[in-house]
Amino acid sequence: MANMLEKNKKVKAPQKTMQDHAEDALYREVWEDVNNEKTQQFLKKYGRYLIAAALGIMIIVTGIQIGIRAHRAARVATAENYETALENSDVNALVGISQNTDGATADLALFQAYILDKDIKKLEDLAANGKSREFRDLARLHIIALRGDEMDANAVAEYLRPLETKDSPFFYTAMLTIAQKYVAAGDHANANKWIDKITADPDAPAVIRADAETLK
Repeated sequence: MANMLEKNKKVKAPQKTMQDHAEDALYREVWEDVNNEKTQQFLKKYGRYLIAAALGIMIIVTGIQIGIRAHRAARVATAENYETALENSDVNALVGISQNTDGATADLALFQAYILDKDIKKLEDLAANGKSREFRDLARLHIIALRGDEMDANAVAEYLRPLETKDSPFFYTAMLTIAQKYVAAGDHANANKWIDKITADPDAPAVIRADAETLK
């Protein structure tokens, strides 16, 4: 058995003849031709779709890049216009910026316009239609400071109701304002309710809590 295995190991694979090599080359050439033909058929059938898809991707990418550049340019232009309007104390320009800009920038421009001309209608517009919560709530507090004497405590509390959430940056200021209004009206029972809300809240700023304590 061992002798047979040794003999088998010594058996060499038959060498390819020139004809064998020629046939291999012919097979490779035919296979390449078949592949090329299939590729050409595929391109003829789907080529326009592939080109359309490639163009679509290029258009989308180019559009995104243009949009980003245009957005950045618009923001820079708005900032420059805002600075110029402030330097010139140009109320109309600030109002124009507020009408043609989005977000907090628009609200800031309108609030700055109010600061310059003291037109309370701008505050009312900001309180009702401001694009950012911060400026809407700030406008309401300013309106109370201007017109609070014309309103009773209940009306003040109702007007500041949108600020009764910690989502508002003026949550504690609004509560203190309401408490102060009730104290001024001599309604200590309702005033204490608001004071207690402030003093019992561990997140209340120390200054607000101290002011609330002085109202008792």
